[in-house]
Order: sequence, then C-alpha cells, then structure tokens
Amino acid sequence: MRTDTQNAISRYRELMINQETARALAEYKAWADKLTFDAVSVLPRDELRRERSTLFKTIIGTMNHSYVLDLIWQAHLEGRAHGFSARNLVLHEELEQLWNSQQRYNEWLVGWAGGQTEARLREILRFKFISGEDGAMSRGAMLLHIVNHATYHRGWVSDLLFQIPSKPPTTDFCVFQGIASGSDRGRR
Repeated sequence: MRTDTQNAISRYRELMINQETARALAEYKAWADKLTFDAVSVLPRDELRRERSTLFKTIIGTMNHSYVLDLIWQAHLEGRAHGFSARNLVLHEELEQLWNSQQRYNEWLVGWAGGQTEARLREILRFKFISGEDGAMSRGAMLLHIVNHATYHRGWVSDLLFQIPSKPPTTDFCVFQGIASGSDRGRR
C-alpha cells in the first residue's frame, strides 16, 4: 500500500509546466542571482571568505554550492554524467570568476527553457544523484527544482549578509513579476 507521500512524489515527478512558465522561471533565477551577486560584490573580499555558522562555511562557499548544483542539474537535463562526487566544492575562489560562470549557466538555462515544448517538459529523464541513487523526474520538475534550490540558497546568503550586517536584495518572485511587467511594484 502506497503512502500519501509516495503518491505525492509520483504525481509531482511528472509536474506539468508550459514553455512560457519555464522561461519565466529561468529569467527569474537569472535576475535574482544578479541581484545577489551585486549585493555581495560590494563587500570587502575577506567577508566573502569569513567562516560563519553555516553548512558551506562562507558566502563564497554557499554561492559555489548553488553553482555546482546548477551544473549537476544541467547535466541531468542534457542526459549526461555530471562528474561530481560532492556538493560542497568551491570551483571559484574569486567572486568575479564565479559570477562569470554563473552568468553563462543562467544564459544557457534561459535559452534551454525557451526551447522546450510542453511535451519535452513532461518527459521523464533518468539520472544518478551524487549518492549514486537512481532518480527520475520530468524536465519541468527538474527546472522547478533548479529554481527552488537557488532561491533556498540565496536565502542562506541573505542571512549571512544580515550577520555582517549588510542589507540583502529583495529577490521575491512577485517583485520580479512587478519589474518584468513594468509596474512600479517592487521598484523601491
């Protein structure tokens, strides 16, 4: 007998989103990442590397983790092995290098999302998690995970900014929608 959780997992594995929503989510991620990088870029270099009480130790470590996971999910979407054996890698010690790489990834993601059809977004892909466990999700569900994961860790970075203290940017999706639609909402 299946549990409610197992039924929910089965339902959401095939989560349906359309191409317009996929592109909006990818554009939102790129926008929110830019605001976060902009906020972090004004900090003294030592603040990026100052160890704090957080899983990835530092601001640069947390931002690298988010980028590494972006690369892993990109590989899943492209149907290839990702080659990573850990999620806590620091691929770029310098913020500028990390930002350049993150921008290239975000440009890829926006282009990828814009090129999807509803049928492709529903298609289930099989992949391996870093743990070696098998996984299967629709492309649309993978995209939602990518955007949600980035949002989650931008929240961590915001918390780390408050600890400095420095004011983090407002990266809520509703603010992005207001800016994207041309309304005055969220432009403060």
